[in-house]
Amino acid sequence: MQKPLTPGSRDVARAAIEMSMSRSRDEELLIKKTLALEEVATAAADFGGEFVPSIIKIVERAVVAARREGLIGESHLEEGGVAGAAREALNQITPKALGMNVGGKIGIARYHDHVAVAVFFGIGLGHLDEICVGLGHRAI
Repeated sequence: MQKPLTPGSRDVARAAIEMSMSRSRDEELLIKKTLALEEVATAAADFGGEFVPSIIKIVERAVVAARREGLIGESHLEEGGVAGAAREALNQITPKALGMNVGGKIGIARYHDHVAVAVFFGIGLGHLDEICVGLGHRAI
């Protein structure tokens, strides 16, 4: 019998993206339970607001969600890993989001020393949104 593959950084990144793209709490919970079978821990948080003043709030929400769901402890190393991955994800969407409103979801996933943060946001005004995905990864 073939041994199941051990999740790596690509799998953790995919899990974070899946969590960020979940359409409802029910779907989020289903994804979370499915990934837990592979020992990938996940968390998610919704977000909306003006982009620039909200950057620190988005990073804080990622850290708080990761801590709340048991992905990380309260060590500087783990919190810094999630915060750094969240900042990297936000840096990828900054050119499109500057001066605009954003709304969407933050997805976080961890397997052993791999942690990934994905942001899936609509950017813009009303029904004229641009869609963006940002992704950051850290080893902690």
